[in-house]
Formats: sequence, structure tokens, C-alpha cells
Amino acid sequence: MSSSPPPRIDLQRSALFLDLDGTLAPFAARPELVGPVARRTAAVARAATALDGRLAVISGRPLHDIDRILEGAVSAAAGVHGLERRSAAGETWRADPHPAVAQACAVFRGLADAEPGFLVEEKGLSVALHYRNALESADIAEAAGARLAKHAGLKLQRGDCVVELRTPGADKGDALRAFMAEPPFRGAMPVFVGDDFTDEAGFTAAEELGGFGVRVGAAVRPTAARYALADIEAVLAWLETLVPARAWPRQTTR
Repeated sequence: MSSSPPPRIDLQRSALFLDLDGTLAPFAARPELVGPVARRTAAVARAATALDGRLAVISGRPLHDIDRILEGAVSAAAGVHGLERRSAAGETWRADPHPAVAQACAVFRGLADAEPGFLVEEKGLSVALHYRNALESADIAEAAGARLAKHAGLKLQRGDCVVELRTPGADKGDALRAFMAEPPFRGAMPVFVGDDFTDEAGFTAAEELGGFGVRVGAAVRPTAARYALADIEAVLAWLETLVPARAWPRQTTR
């Protein structure tokens, strides 16, 4: 991985895929505390316009949460790491939930009752156990996730201070490939921007299709991303360079 920022992309030939948490939005003590920010919404909306609609958000959050945080600024989006997807034309696809997700929810709720810092996030197609507020109990969360994944047939998805058990199926790379097979993305060069281990599949898919990945944050592990941006502020600033500066009235974060 290079530590250099990504180059200015050709707006006529590129497609942009963005993770949400840790890339466009900061982490919060509770997922629902992340809300809309005027500058972020404007940056994403204007980048989508500059790219003629070839911009999609690919997140671990459900589609309805992506829409809430970005105020409906993005038409194309994939949620729950690719298990649900909405095309640029508005057509929506959603996997069938694995029956063991309900069992995992019950186990995670029991753990949260016993460990006050744990937080359970139920997404229908998956369930996440957050331990950002109980780092001393991270081993308990990780062990529980690994055990359930092995015995219940669910996919273990590790993230930033979270273990998630999800319905087996599409990942972020699969979502990118699906978008790239459809208009308006077809034939463009894909660029995937993300911060987490879950985004590595997106970096790999972008490279395979002639594009590249951009890792956000410190280089704490090997990555398939070719370029890097330091943090969320750097991502927003980079998005704001995609169109002439005069088209970007500076806004304060609300």
C-alpha cells in the first residue's frame, strides 16, 4: 500500500464507491447517534452529480440507515455488507435472512445484559455486538462471535470494535461487481474508499476491474488498497476536489 493520496480521477470515466462509518462519518458510542451533516451530504451529492450518477455507498449499515445519515443524497447503495442492494434505477434486492440470525440475536442480548458496555445492533440479515464501550471485554465478544459462527452456520464479520454474525452471501466486493455490471457504472474505472477490514473485498474487486482502492486511516494491517487518506476530513476534502472549487461553497459541520 502506498501512503500517498489518490490522484484526481477522470470524472467521465470513473465510478466511486464509498464506505460510510469510519470513511464518511465518525464512529459514535451508539450507531444511531451518527446523523446527517450538511457538509458531508453536500460533498456526496455533488460528487454523484459530477460523476453522472456513478457513485454508490457500500456499508455495513442497512439501506434505510444509509438514507437517513446521507439524507437520501445517494440513489445507488448496498447495505449489510452487500446483502441488500439498491441499483441506481431504484430496484432493490435483499437476501433471505438465515434462520440462525434470531438465535444469535438472543445470545448477544444475553451477553449485553451481563456486560453493561456491550451494545447489540439487530439488522435483520445480521446482528452485531459492539464493544467500543467495553474494550476490556473484547475477548468475550470475539469468542462468542467465533463460537456462534461455527455452530450456527453464520458468517463472522469482524470490524472496528464489533463482531457481526450475518447471513452468508454477498460481500462488499460482490456489491461493487454487481453495480459495475449495470448502468450507469458499466465500463467505468472503479474506485473504492473504505477504512475497515470489511472493505478489503471492495479494494480487491476494484483492482480486478481496472481501478483501485483507497484506505482511510493508519496502516495497521496489510491491505489491497493502492492509496491512502488520513481520516474522514481528508476524504471529504478529496471529494470536494472532484468539481471546480467555485462550485463548493464551504460549509460548517452542524
